Amino acid sequence: MSERTGIFAGADPFEIAGRWLAEAEETEPNDPNAIALATVDSDGLPNARMVLLKEIEKDAFVFYTNYESAKARELDSAGKAAFVMHWKSLRRQIRVRGIITKEEGPQADEYYASRSLKSRLGAWASQQSQPLSSRAALMAEVAKVTAKLGSNPPRPPFWGGYRLTPVEIEFWADGAFRLHDRFRWYREMPGHEWRVQRLNP
Repeated sequence: MSERTGIFAGADPFEIAGRWLAEAEETEPNDPNAIALATVDSDGLPNARMVLLKEIEKDAFVFYTNYESAKARELDSAGKAAFVMHWKSLRRQIRVRGIITKEEGPQADEYYASRSLKSRLGAWASQQSQPLSSRAALMAEVAKVTAKLGSNPPRPPFWGGYRLTPVEIEFWADGAFRLHDRFRWYREMPGHEWRVQRLNP
């Protein structure tokens, strides 16, 4: 533990993750909060896609999506997921694996209300992951939803958040000659004490 100095210093992995994200917000030109979210389908075939991390809580990471999307179905079925955040400008990444739960209460309502009007209407109009005949058809659905719901649409019942509570978090930073620094935080289950080990690059 004594060698975890500099960017790796700290007794709370969520504080370290928040610090790294704040630094990335100063250097990354686009979407510093983008994560590559990995899930598996009912056959065990992996899926990965980019989503935006919206909050680092005291003990979890939160993102939002359509509950009828492929990713949501896979999250609900497996109850587990993983993601990686990579910042090219900082030459760092964070890998996370853990347990998934839904966030569909007031916190989801508050985040939905904070989005732009077009994004809120788009959430109603898009049947995420379903086949689409044309972009014109999508825009026609947006117009229909806009006429129906107006300028203050409520959060759709099929749209909300997911909370990933990790059992493993790995912090990685680029090192000279491919001799990277890696620290793995791990615990038996959420709520248990964290342990930390340095990994070979």
